[in-house]
Amino acid sequence: MIYASLGTLVNGLTNVYRKVLEAVSEFRDMQVVLSVGKNLNPGDLGPIPSNTIVVRVAPQLELLKRAALCITHAGLNTALEALAQGVPMVAIPIGYDQPGVAARIAYHGVGEFVEIGNLAASRLSHLILRVTSNPTYRDKAGWFQKVLGETQKLPPFPKGS
Repeated sequence: MIYASLGTLVNGLTNVYRKVLEAVSEFRDMQVVLSVGKNLNPGDLGPIPSNTIVVRVAPQLELLKRAALCITHAGLNTALEALAQGVPMVAIPIGYDQPGVAARIAYHGVGEFVEIGNLAASRLSHLILRVTSNPTYRDKAGWFQKVLGETQKLPPFPKGS
C-alpha cells in the first residue's frame, strides 16, 4: 500500500496531486490512499486510477502501519511518523523546512525526493519504483524505527535540568 499526503497547511496544489495520481496509476498491484486535505475538492482532480482512493482526511498513523511507501511533502511530523513505522518515503517538498527534511530523507537513505519545480509523473513513478524495489530503503527506515522506539522509552528530563 502507498500512502500519500502533502500535509495540512499548503496542500491545495491540484497540479501536484494530478501528477501523483498519474505516477501511481502505473502501480496497479499497489493500493494507494491519497489524502488531499480540506483545501481541495477531490472532484477537481480528474480521473482517479482504479488502484487509488482519494479522501480529504485519513487516519495517517494507521495507514502508515500498513504502508510500503509514503509519498510526502517532507513535513517533519509526517517524516517522523513514517520513520516511526519503518516506512520509506518519496518526498515532494513544497516550502518552509521541507526541502531540508527531504534532503535528510535522501541523505540517510530512507527515501528519495524530487523538487516541486522538477516534478513530473514519470520522475515520480521512477522514484516510487526505486524505493519500493530496493530493500535498502526499508532496512534503513527500519533502523530509524528502532532508534525512535528506543528514544521514546527514555525517561523525561528531571524538572530544572
